Amino acid sequence: MRATWAICAFGCSLAMLGEAEVIRFDSAKPGSVPAGWSVVMTHSGGAPKWEVRQDASAPSRPNVLAQVSSDGTDSRFPMAILNTGNYRDGELSVKFKTVAGTEEQAAGLVWRYKDPNNYYLVRANALENNIVMYRVQDGKRILLTPKGKPPRTYGVRHRIPPRTWSILKVNFRKSRFEVYFDHRKVFEAEDSTFSQAGKVGLWTKADSVTYFDDFQVTGK
Repeated sequence: MRATWAICAFGCSLAMLGEAEVIRFDSAKPGSVPAGWSVVMTHSGGAPKWEVRQDASAPSRPNVLAQVSSDGTDSRFPMAILNTGNYRDGELSVKFKTVAGTEEQAAGLVWRYKDPNNYYLVRANALENNIVMYRVQDGKRILLTPKGKPPRTYGVRHRIPPRTWSILKVNFRKSRFEVYFDHRKVFEAEDSTFSQAGKVGLWTKADSVTYFDDFQVTGK
């Protein structure tokens, strides 16, 4: 009975979040920023450049959303933010492929975004082969330690294959955040700093040239 109740409670909580919105970028004009998205950046450096591109390898052809600027400034975080909703609790996922980058080859998800200096993020890095979660507060990136690990543990080691499509997902409920890579849970973390609803989006770092497709959000 307890197991049945637990499964039901989890299923009911997902159902209460509503239908998933999947954005595939295929109706947008190549070379443009898709409607409903804003390009922003944390910190300074060369301007970010996000644009729709055609990619024959895309999970849902023909288009992807790509961050293509290549300024290697270490603290430069280009983002594409979805403007059409605010979410307190929900689930985000995206298919991504790191294409190039000497300093970084990163792909990330952003949630409870307030402005370019305040949000949560989880990112995968193909050069470091790890997945790490942060709170960005007043422009400062603060590490969130995986639950059950010693303080200041730097995320988790995980193979991130370059130039290969992978799936990154985060489930966020109140102060609890669960991270999945290619449908397998890799860690969870907790933080209660940002408890209000915020926008969601995509994140890269420095000179990461990264392609994204099938951005999916469910939430309220």
